[in-house]
Amino acid sequence: MIGPPRGPIILAPDDPPDAFPEPGHAMREPDGLLAVGGDLSSERLLAAYRRGIFPWFSDGEPILWWSPDPRCVFRPGQVRVARRLRRTLRSSPVRVRINTAFDDVITGCAGPRSYTEETWITSEMKRAYCRLHTSGVAHSIEAWDGERLVGGLYGLAIGGVFFGESMFSATRDASKIILVHLSRWLEKQKFGLIDCQVASAHLISMGAILMPRSDFVEELGPLCARSHDRTLWESGREIGF
Repeated sequence: MIGPPRGPIILAPDDPPDAFPEPGHAMREPDGLLAVGGDLSSERLLAAYRRGIFPWFSDGEPILWWSPDPRCVFRPGQVRVARRLRRTLRSSPVRVRINTAFDDVITGCAGPRSYTEETWITSEMKRAYCRLHTSGVAHSIEAWDGERLVGGLYGLAIGGVFFGESMFSATRDASKIILVHLSRWLEKQKFGLIDCQVASAHLISMGAILMPRSDFVEELGPLCARSHDRTLWESGREIGF
C-alpha cells in the first residue's frame, strides 16, 4: 500500500481551485499538513472546505493547507451545558444575532489572546473571508449586551455543515453562549455537523467529539451537497431558545 507522501504538495496560484490531493495523503507530523501555496480565492477555499481541508498559517509563511486526523466536531444540538452555564443562560442579558458585525467579529478573533500575541488571522485571511461573507457563505454569530458586542464566532455554511473558524469573548462565557445558541439553532435547521477543526480541552469539555478523518470526509460529500435557505442567515436574525 502506498502511504502518504513525504511532504506536502506545492500549489501554484494558477492551479485549478480543486487541485488538492486526497486528505488521506496529509502528513502525520505535523498532523494534517497537506499542501503549500496556491491562493485564497473564494473558489479555492470552497473547494478545500468541501473536501475537509482548511488554510492555517501565520504572517511571513506561505499558505498552508491542513486536514488533521482526527477531526474535532460537534453534532448540532449536542453541546454540553454545565450547571453554571445553564444558570448564565437563564440570567444573562446577552442576545445572539447573525451577520450584523462580521468585520468586527473577525477583527475580534484576530486580536491578541491572554496566552499569545500571535494570530493566524492575517490581513490576507481577513480579506478572503470578508469576500466569502459578501457572497453569502461566511457568517458571523454575535453576542450583544445592549449595543455592545461582547463576543463573536465566524465560519462558513456549506450545505448542511457549519465550518467554525474562530471565536472570541470580551466578557465571561460570551463565546459559550454563542456556541450553545448556534448549536441548537443549527439542529433545528437540520445541519449535520459543526466543524471545529482541531481539538482543545475547552471544546471537548463542551461535548465536541473526535471523528476519524476518513469518516469526516465521507460525511462531507452528501452534507455539503444539500441545499439550504440562505435567508436563514439574513442580517439581524436573533437566535435563541
